Amino acid sequence: MMGMHVLGIETSCDETSAAVLDDGRAVSNVISSQLVHARFGGVVPELASRAHQRLIVHVVRDALDRAHVSLNAIDGIAATRGPGLVGALLVGLNFGKALAFGLGRPFTAVNHMEGHLYSVFLEEGKPGFPYVALIVSGGHTMLVHVTAPLEHRILGETLDDAAGEAFDKVARMLGLPYPGGPSIDRVAREGNPAAVNFPRSYPGDLDFSFSGIKTAVLYYLRDAERRGNAPGGREKADIAAGFQSAVVDVLATRLMEAAARTGVRHIALAGGVSANSLLRAELGARAAAKGLTLSMPRLEYCMDNGAMIAYVGWLRLARHLTSGFETPASARLPIAASPL
Repeated sequence: MMGMHVLGIETSCDETSAAVLDDGRAVSNVISSQLVHARFGGVVPELASRAHQRLIVHVVRDALDRAHVSLNAIDGIAATRGPGLVGALLVGLNFGKALAFGLGRPFTAVNHMEGHLYSVFLEEGKPGFPYVALIVSGGHTMLVHVTAPLEHRILGETLDDAAGEAFDKVARMLGLPYPGGPSIDRVAREGNPAAVNFPRSYPGDLDFSFSGIKTAVLYYLRDAERRGNAPGGREKADIAAGFQSAVVDVLATRLMEAAARTGVRHIALAGGVSANSLLRAELGARAAAKGLTLSMPRLEYCMDNGAMIAYVGWLRLARHLTSGFETPASARLPIAASPL
């Protein structure tokens, strides 16, 4: 469907976002981040749901205004079905269904992780098929082999904590503000990554595990306090740098292993943690050394956003893959289970 305008809605966690795509090209992408969670050190599900309810109408209207598109000019609507916080998901999912029903437009429910998977197609530097993507976020860490649009399979994933979750927990141990990823990234720039050597975990096949390194940081801090030597500013930076270096090493090594195993020449990085400066630099260096093409979304598309949902919605609607209005939200929706 050439020239199809798709409205995408994302409310899986603590960002209320809406975007408009014109034939697969983002013409607006509005993101409203909920700052209320910072003082709690993490996302409070009930507060997230209420904030989405307050913001959704304004965010969607703003996305339409910035795209210079009227609501009646929208050809299809896509909304995140899962995974995510159920209360938060319900706000965007039901809003999208209601709009589609009222306008008489097709509706398609989108897997949030598929949104991240295809976010690298929102701008220049798109990967060629086939490619392997590393998706790294607060709730997920996985390697996905993509052979064609909407054709993909998981090669490996975390067996316990996601990388982003480990960043948040270690940041809290170090007394750094939420969200932990940007805080550790900032503080680590002042530290020496070789000062503290934290363990790297490589479980079977292409899976990940980050609970061990999180525990190692906890024990390191506990032992330092028992010696009466609580880490100060410089040592705290060294701990942050050592932790970040270990996590990035594991992520980059696994992606290179997956590329070698599948024989692809294109790799991609996506998800909230893909904004990490060391991860982007390390993957860039390793990809260049192996002669691989690396695709990464700009920072706006690393975080949860409506544009990536609209893009997958555009792919689905172009293939006449629509969803019924009875489609439920799902907190643990597998990436392989595309909602029909």
